[in-house]
Amino acid sequence: MAIPLSYSMRNLWKRRLTTILTVSGMALVVFVFAAVLMMAAGLQKTLVETGSDDNVVVFRKGSTSEVMSGIERRQASIVEMLPQVAIGGEGRRLVAKEVVVLIALPKRGAGNSNVVVRGVQEASIPLRPQVKLVAGRLFRMGSSEIIVGNSIAKGFMGVGLQGTLNWGMRKWTVVGIFDAGNTGVSSEIWGDVDQVMQAFRRPVYSSLIFRLNNPAAFPAAKTAIETDPRLTLEAKREKRYYLDQSEMMAKFLRILGLSLTVIFSIGAIIGAMITMYSAVANRIGEIGTMRALGFRRRSILAAFLAESLLLGAIGGGTGLFFASFMQFITVSTVNFQTFSELAFKFTLTGRIVLQAMAFSLVMGFIGGMLPALRASRMKIVDALRAV
Repeated sequence: MAIPLSYSMRNLWKRRLTTILTVSGMALVVFVFAAVLMMAAGLQKTLVETGSDDNVVVFRKGSTSEVMSGIERRQASIVEMLPQVAIGGEGRRLVAKEVVVLIALPKRGAGNSNVVVRGVQEASIPLRPQVKLVAGRLFRMGSSEIIVGNSIAKGFMGVGLQGTLNWGMRKWTVVGIFDAGNTGVSSEIWGDVDQVMQAFRRPVYSSLIFRLNNPAAFPAAKTAIETDPRLTLEAKREKRYYLDQSEMMAKFLRILGLSLTVIFSIGAIIGAMITMYSAVANRIGEIGTMRALGFRRRSILAAFLAESLLLGAIGGGTGLFFASFMQFITVSTVNFQTFSELAFKFTLTGRIVLQAMAFSLVMGFIGGMLPALRASRMKIVDALRAV
């Protein structure tokens, strides 16, 4: 004969104070766990959404990022003429040769941070349709004019419209601000590729990006680039490239989050265990009565475990509820791959919800198992004698 779930729920309601304290501890642990996972997911989403499956990024073989890559002009010309490259309006090939360098800018508040400066060509803009000018105008090719992403404009000093920056022994004028949505491009500064290369004395490009004339043509393009003896280059779909860029940072955040939550969860589990031991001690007579009425040991065990799992479920739901508000927050951190500033939002996914709820239920199960075993092993005579 099973004990109804309403019995466990009613007992939790009777002990409201201890229930609230235990749930609060579990909710805090779940909040931290979910928030760190949301940070890792937000970082990956920001970088992955920067790319497109129709675009291909070409960089030097063995390079882990564009900052470390170098492509000679002769090699760039060979890639540009591949038959898999799409042809845009006016018969122009949709390929852009770009250079990426880092500069230090003062943040609003205190300290400096590295920012990506990307030298681009005219084709760079149609290759990234998510880029929308929200203030000012585009820079003129061949000039020392630049446009900045809205994340840079919000987080750094001196990068507003008509602001001037001094780097590469030149004065650069901000003539526009662009919005690239929730992507890594919003954390970049764009200027003419030739001017950026001259200012930083860079004789080679950092990367090439081109649009495929057919998404299915990628394997052929990749083979042509990576097997050509004149080239020492590697090709990846743009989305895959940015996913790889996010792996190291996302993995670090997940490990950090797991370490913190394991430490915090020990306290929450002990709290749940104390709460359940107290519940058993206060209901010895009840336990003896139920055993005398014919309820088996496993029914008693299940009833107390259900109480503990309910504590975990309520704590998990509460923690996730408060963690969901983190989605409205934009944070910035240093991307380990490029050592530059990257702004992104916390992202709550279905997988994180399931992981957080599973973690809270595990805490409830571990915290309630020993007290539930103690309750189920009580002898009827001893329990009734305590009434």
